[in-house]
Amino acid sequence: MDVACSRLMRDGVELNLRPQVFHALRALIQNPGQYVNYDHMIREAWDGTVVSRHTVAVTVGEAKKILKEYGSWIQYRPKLGYRAEIPQSEDQIRMGWHFAQRYTREGFEKALECFHRAAQDQNAEFRALEGTSLCYLMLGAHGMRPPLEMYPQFLDAHRRAVELRGLTPELRADRGHALHIFERNFAEAEAELIQALQEEPKLLAGYGHLIMAYVTAGRPNDAMAVLSRAYCADSLWPMLPAMEVLILLSCHEIENAVACGKKAVELHPYMHVGRFLYAQALEFNGKWDEALDQYRRTCVMSPDLTWIPAYEAACMAKAGRLSEARQVLKRLRRLRTSEYVDAYAMAVLQNALGARDEAFEELERAVQENSAFLFMVDVDLNIETFREDPRFVNLRERLRCGGARHASSAA
Repeated sequence: MDVACSRLMRDGVELNLRPQVFHALRALIQNPGQYVNYDHMIREAWDGTVVSRHTVAVTVGEAKKILKEYGSWIQYRPKLGYRAEIPQSEDQIRMGWHFAQRYTREGFEKALECFHRAAQDQNAEFRALEGTSLCYLMLGAHGMRPPLEMYPQFLDAHRRAVELRGLTPELRADRGHALHIFERNFAEAEAELIQALQEEPKLLAGYGHLIMAYVTAGRPNDAMAVLSRAYCADSLWPMLPAMEVLILLSCHEIENAVACGKKAVELHPYMHVGRFLYAQALEFNGKWDEALDQYRRTCVMSPDLTWIPAYEAACMAKAGRLSEARQVLKRLRRLRTSEYVDAYAMAVLQNALGARDEAFEELERAVQENSAFLFMVDVDLNIETFREDPRFVNLRERLRCGGARHASSAA
């Protein structure tokens, strides 16, 4: 709340509300935990001008509606008036989102701890479940934890959140992304994401998810159109340059992808997705040393993303540094005995080492584990040489049928 300018902001975006609603909300916020009765409200919010109690009730109700899930902070008791009280769990909610915004495994797992503690407070249960479902979604979708474990937990937390508050645009976008990543159900995912953006045009995550869906469906023009809309919503959202690199790579516009990747890391140097995709663009452009430098930086930024070293080692192999690449492969195999290492990334590494049969064994393992990266199989340049192999054609058909069965059972 910017009292001086009479503005209310949410996530940096100004909310549209009547001046009188702002004044009523200000009166409550400036008296935290205290009941503001009718006379007090008239004095502070209406500058002494007498209005009916019904007018006050309607105005405060408008404020609660604008606050959405935070509207429950405003309570009413007859004869006492209105009170704005932030629950103690709010600190846990805020801390949870702080950790989640790191986009690392450690960050999401710490966020889950915060959201689980906050869920014990009935007033915070919906927002805690919303955060919990997102964390499980990201842990699985980013290859940080086994998708077969994360997806059911996402579905459970998501269902409970919907039961409490209904299918909000944010929850709808999360469901659309999950349908795309874990079930590879493009049609339903597209419908959910479009609906979410119609309901909330400033929902940035929805744009990112829809762009990814169009890229992997081989519709780069549609992806670019969504990207343009996203830039209008927030031109500095860190994921947008990375999404642009992804689109360009899918179109084989490697030079443009390199230029865009450079811009991405200049604007958002701590966003691992952008730096990783920049490394990919450099690698496909044959700039091995520059690509390896970017991979190394990404590994330092996100040491708990166990699949990034596999791509780095694949680049080493292409650069002729086979011995180093095999050493990384050996380390990842050891690591796999205690931690989740995505099989799709291992397939990319085995292929770069010239071990085609081993690469297909890893792809089969990726199918069994429902790797979060399988949604890229139709456009990923890393496995382009696989596509004429009969084993890949067979695998791709099984993925298509398996995705349909999975969608049916989840429904």
